Amino acid sequence: MKKKSQIFNLRHFKFLNHILFVNFKFLFYNFQRKNLKIFRFFDQRKIGSIPRIIFSSIIVFFCFYMAPIAVNYSDKSFFNKNEFQNNSKAILAYTLNNKKNGTRENGEILNEKDLLFDIFSLNDLESDTVRLNASTIKQLFDDTNYKLKDVRKTKLVKPVALTLLPEEIKMIENTSERKEFFIQIILPLILKENNNIRLDRKTLFSIINKSNNSNLEKKWLAKKYKQYGVVSKDLSVLKIRMDEVPVSLAIAQAAKETGWGTSRFAQEGNALFGQWTWSGEGLKPKEADVNKGHKVMKFNVLQASVRAYQRNLNTHKSYKNFRLARAELRDRGKPLDSIILSKFLNSYAETGDKYVEVLQKIIKQNNLRDFDDSKLLPSSIDLESLI
Repeated sequence: MKKKSQIFNLRHFKFLNHILFVNFKFLFYNFQRKNLKIFRFFDQRKIGSIPRIIFSSIIVFFCFYMAPIAVNYSDKSFFNKNEFQNNSKAILAYTLNNKKNGTRENGEILNEKDLLFDIFSLNDLESDTVRLNASTIKQLFDDTNYKLKDVRKTKLVKPVALTLLPEEIKMIENTSERKEFFIQIILPLILKENNNIRLDRKTLFSIINKSNNSNLEKKWLAKKYKQYGVVSKDLSVLKIRMDEVPVSLAIAQAAKETGWGTSRFAQEGNALFGQWTWSGEGLKPKEADVNKGHKVMKFNVLQASVRAYQRNLNTHKSYKNFRLARAELRDRGKPLDSIILSKFLNSYAETGDKYVEVLQKIIKQNNLRDFDDSKLLPSSIDLESLI
């Protein structure tokens, strides 16, 4: 299937060729007339038909040579005025401007409200949150015996689900301590969202393996089709989209986008992954291009930011190759390697391949792959009372 832009260019190329053909026909008709100045010039000097043919051929050749250039210029300058070069960070912003309700992928309109319904619901549920200071959070980690050194060995993570980042994190001068503190905060949140996806995949495979499905299962499927933007209701597409994001990759992207939790967007808007929006509530970047008009999506809680990030990678068309590479690893029985999959996130930032290099460097230097096979311990009433 051709991409929309290819079909668009082909149509305009044909249209331009049609105009050229009509003009050439008109031109050749007038060439036969004696009152045409250029032919008067030829006639007065008794120049024969061969020079006339050569001259006409040059004109035709020049026009056809300029046609592709004209199409390319018009395509960039006139027909794509509302196109944004880097829209992949959008909070699933299939709405690239306020005039549209969605964008097409493979001829299908994706509904942003359906994609983000559970994320917005989570935001609404957690509107009244309390920001704990850094010392209180550290004491909480000590009381629950939550240390990254132990996690690397046991692969078990305490379910300490914080809602906001502490303001004092940017005051921690020791880089290693700040990084460890940041990872401790977001690791349980990432694992929780992966657990939700894992449970959904288990339900999905149970449905796929059945010859007949109950009404409850059909309703669940309909909900997930909307949640993952599968308008075609194709089970194979849903299977590819409904999958986890490697923990090490999520940590690396959060670290890169927030400066290990110190950025204004992370502090004021719980935006761990710097996702953009043109229609939702958000924070305006100070250096933002006035022509883009985007904001960085704002969340009431950190958990909503993690969920939106995973939904973004699992549905946005910019990450189709990421999802296909992940599915290939699954089919081969291989673990989800963050180094391999990071290669397909060059569209996440304007720096492209350099962004991928930075992610891989963060993963390797901080041994983040140690957390890929970690498990989240069940929550307890005693733990919840401490938070």
